[in-house]
Amino acid sequence: MPVFQRVVLATGADGRARFHEEAIALDQGTPQSRLSALMASGGYQLRESPVGFRSEFHCTGSPQWCFILRGRMEIGLQDGSARVFGPGEHFYSADLLPEGAVFDPALHGHRSRQVGDEPLVTLFVRG
Repeated sequence: MPVFQRVVLATGADGRARFHEEAIALDQGTPQSRLSALMASGGYQLRESPVGFRSEFHCTGSPQWCFILRGRMEIGLQDGSARVFGPGEHFYSADLLPEGAVFDPALHGHRSRQVGDEPLVTLFVRG
């Protein structure tokens, strides 16, 4: 059965954000057009970030898909690693602040920044 590999940014048991992948079954539709099950969404937002955009460390407020439409986006983690996403790529951002925790910018969340000489255009779809 075909699958879609979903890139997930999630909070681990230690409170730190990290990436992993999950398979989503494409078990519906026809052999010529394989589909996943219908997923609920809570709305979407488009965002344009200018050249030079950079955020501080933060947690995702609500789980959401992030699809890169134009430009390049780097997601940096507390361990110093980073991953760059370009047009047509995605990640599912679910790095929520652990329940009962107070945000610590040296422990929690991720940072993001625009990379290159083209503005960054993203589509966020609430999960």
